[in-house]
Amino acid sequence: MNKKYERYINYIVSDIKPPYFNNMRDHYGLKSDEYPLVLSKVYNQPVSIKDNYVFDINGNKIYYEYSDGSWEKREYDKQGNKIYYEDSDDSWYKREYHTNGNILYYEGGGDSWYKREFDINGNRIYYENSNGYWEKREYNSNGNQIYYETSDGEIIDKR
Repeated sequence: MNKKYERYINYIVSDIKPPYFNNMRDHYGLKSDEYPLVLSKVYNQPVSIKDNYVFDINGNKIYYEYSDGSWEKREYDKQGNKIYYEDSDDSWYKREYHTNGNILYYEGGGDSWYKREFDINGNRIYYENSNGYWEKREYNSNGNQIYYETSDGEIIDKR
């Protein structure tokens, strides 16, 4: 790639916003075989493109653009869990996962969120949400729930 062309691609990467395909075609005049050059730099990894889908190196769909210009973006952790979603309608959410795959934290557009904790056996032992509601649980060595308490005052104690 010559220096002038490389500078142009780097300029596009620093300037471009979704909808990527529409902008690369209409605003920057790129051909479809040039899209991977830009999007690989946008996503800081090699990407593949099929139709209007962009895939990361693990085959996860990280971007999709509809024919009307609306779009969806996704991010994944190393285990392949979807940790972020955003779309052109201003919807979004983010998630954090425990090593066993359980969602520990979720936050969605606006002020909505929840967090959870799990014991070593995967039993949910704590839950709390943005409305102030919470739950606590305890389990015996057989995995049976022996204690349950909520912020509403409900208590079930089988200890």
